[in-house]
Amino acid sequence: MKIAVVILNYNGEEYLKKFLPSVVNYSQGAMVIVADNCSTDQSKRVVEELFPSICWVQNPENGGFALGYNQALEQLKGEFDAYLLLNSDVEVTENWLIPLTEALKNEKVVAVQPKILSYNEPQKFEHAGACGGFLDQDYFPFCRGRIFDFCEEDKGQYDFKTAVHWTSGAAMLIRSQAFHDVGGFDADFFAHMEEIDLCTRLRAKGWEMECEPGSVVYHVGGGTLDYNSPQKLYLNFRNNLFLIAKNHQGLLFPKLFKRMALDGIAAFKFLSEGKVHFFWKVFLSHIALYQNLPTLLKKRQQLKTNKFKFSLFHSSIIWNFYFKKNKSFKQLNMRQFGE
Repeated sequence: MKIAVVILNYNGEEYLKKFLPSVVNYSQGAMVIVADNCSTDQSKRVVEELFPSICWVQNPENGGFALGYNQALEQLKGEFDAYLLLNSDVEVTENWLIPLTEALKNEKVVAVQPKILSYNEPQKFEHAGACGGFLDQDYFPFCRGRIFDFCEEDKGQYDFKTAVHWTSGAAMLIRSQAFHDVGGFDADFFAHMEEIDLCTRLRAKGWEMECEPGSVVYHVGGGTLDYNSPQKLYLNFRNNLFLIAKNHQGLLFPKLFKRMALDGIAAFKFLSEGKVHFFWKVFLSHIALYQNLPTLLKKRQQLKTNKFKFSLFHSSIIWNFYFKKNKSFKQLNMRQFGE
């Protein structure tokens, strides 16, 4: 299998210096490529001088994570069997690619992610993907090893391969042909949750996703936008609404109304804590939904011909986490997972 490890970069020269050595040393047999979103720092010089074996791909603009990868991978179309999409702030480990490529020997599997641990707290799972992602009945994303902002310690409790609803964009091996067949990422997402939308559309085509914890990487997280950034919060709230509007195949407006009501509760909680800027960003995310609703409904109509195959958690993760005090994935009722 011919694999390209593609690292999207924007002004990340320090991350490139720090983490490219592990990628180069432990990615034997794959081509390592840095796809640049019009950086203004010395990223290109760092790659050319310190990592001459790495291929440089230049994007014409900074279109964020979604458009950036679409533009870069379009330039690689037809050359590789699979792309390993990797954040620039990830340290990989020896033989990390082998379990991932083995997983793609299953012809039903289109994408697979490794176990993602925190670079700064290596005993814990990292927020962005942990050990494989799921959605609850209201489309709130969570992971094995991470629910909301609570990241579990890795004690080997999830050291078995499993099917998941979505794989993390921080480190994802995906079949190239399938990526292009569904049009890649939705560029309107810009950044955050675009991989959940992509995986949802791929599932609609009958594909499956897996997490393979036999492969391990360490992710800094928040490399582009800090986890406490109001802009990150805005993108997460907005894109979650985009995800529902595009992909929910039941009655749409009751589902949207319920989700927006839950967002409203979160917004007023921010306000009660004095986080006025967070409150405002939730409000703006809802305005963005209204502004983009005609476009989203057109996309929804185009996707209606697909037969969805969801692996949802048929319960509320909010209820489980805040009211039942189920802080870890293992405490959830496994019988409530299914299509």
